Amino acid sequence: MNIKNIYDNATILLTQLRLQDVLDMVLVWIVVYRILILIRRTGTIQMLSGLGILAVGYIISISLELFTFNWLLEKFFSNLFVIIVILFQAEIRRALAHIGSNPFLTGGTGILETQMIEEIVKGVTLSSERGYGALIVLEKEILVDYHIEMGTELDCLVTSELITSIFHPDAPMHDGAILIRNGRAHSAGSFLPLSKNPALDKNLGTRHRAALGLTEESDALVVVVSEESRSVGLVHAGQLRPNVTSSEIRQALYEHFNLKYKTYMQNEMLS
Repeated sequence: MNIKNIYDNATILLTQLRLQDVLDMVLVWIVVYRILILIRRTGTIQMLSGLGILAVGYIISISLELFTFNWLLEKFFSNLFVIIVILFQAEIRRALAHIGSNPFLTGGTGILETQMIEEIVKGVTLSSERGYGALIVLEKEILVDYHIEMGTELDCLVTSELITSIFHPDAPMHDGAILIRNGRAHSAGSFLPLSKNPALDKNLGTRHRAALGLTEESDALVVVVSEESRSVGLVHAGQLRPNVTSSEIRQALYEHFNLKYKTYMQNEMLS
């Protein structure tokens, strides 16, 4: 086939392309893109690899005429849709929650969020210096009520004093987490679900596993302070970023709330 034939065929296809076809392709692209995003989540790649191995085994069973093994795999793949729903129920639930969430419900102005971020950074830094273990959940679009055991309701401004007092070792709610919603401290002493990822480092403590567990189910950002090492970690989308500095925490929080970190840095240099 020469270049002219290719050009003619392409021209025919373009002239026959309908608006519905373009919309159809865009919707398929969106679905495929969201699936690829979900594949990056913790544990998903391993399960997909297992399904791939079974698919290869199915092809081999046909080639080598392994009738019993082929029958077994054929029954397995005939119910593949149900199996995928069961295996990826957490990822599917998270994706549907993200689609159904309303970004217009997120509250707080840029100024209030900036003040809150500075108080969080200060509180986390003080907790780390004093050896307090801490767990701070910053909710975004997806409500975390379904995933956590809610603690004592606060509904107050976020301050560094509040953070350090709650996570003082002698405080009654120091083992739980502070939930920040709409720029305010919504509750304290909340308990988070532990991660179900079998590939996690065995040396990770309960706080880190709880932070990972919640972020595997929602789009929240969690700041975790280790009581033993006094190190600070950031957890998002089931991924732990350990040993972060105050400036890195601040930048991550600015990005989490879609605020301009560069503007903050410029103001700091001018002040």
